[in-house]
Amino acid sequence: MRADARRNRDAILAAARATFEEEGVLASLDGIALRAGVGNATLYRNFPTRDDLLAAVASVSIEAALAEADELSGSLAPKEALAEWLIRLAWRLRIWHDLPTCVASAQGDPQSSMATACAALVDRTAVFLHQAALSGDTVDTVTAAEVFELVVALSWAVDRFGDDEAMARRRVSVGIAGIFRAVAPDAGCSGPLSDHHTQ
Repeated sequence: MRADARRNRDAILAAARATFEEEGVLASLDGIALRAGVGNATLYRNFPTRDDLLAAVASVSIEAALAEADELSGSLAPKEALAEWLIRLAWRLRIWHDLPTCVASAQGDPQSSMATACAALVDRTAVFLHQAALSGDTVDTVTAAEVFELVVALSWAVDRFGDDEAMARRRVSVGIAGIFRAVAPDAGCSGPLSDHHTQ
């Protein structure tokens, strides 16, 4: 790529990231081109669709998420690693307003750049899910794709309700509870009424 073409591309990516942070991912592409100091044709030549631009800007966040996944795998038990991964993923997917909406829309379009970019997140979710299944912590009927879609939906709620990190963690924890097996009560433990003896 020529040096001037590289400069234009980098300027577009920087302008898009700043715009997404301020206005969300549905912001005007023409406004991004103007902010980058390039013509509309230059923007569309580099990024023919909004998804193409969004995938390119999101790649840094996706790479960071995958690096976090490696850390979680090495430091937590399978059940805890899966839960923490899903909580962090939901939080990361709401990094820009309306990002969960775009991610959800892309999942139904195999030609979408965002679907391709998110495939690595689905694959990593599958690894966590498989490890948790091997340890007997998850139900057998749920798939990685379904879990990812659930996390996107929860991320949308986090975005729409304006959750802080603590509220987002609680919301996602409640939302994903159904993928884990219930812990059987200890047979040796007494129930809350067991101390009341029959007279």
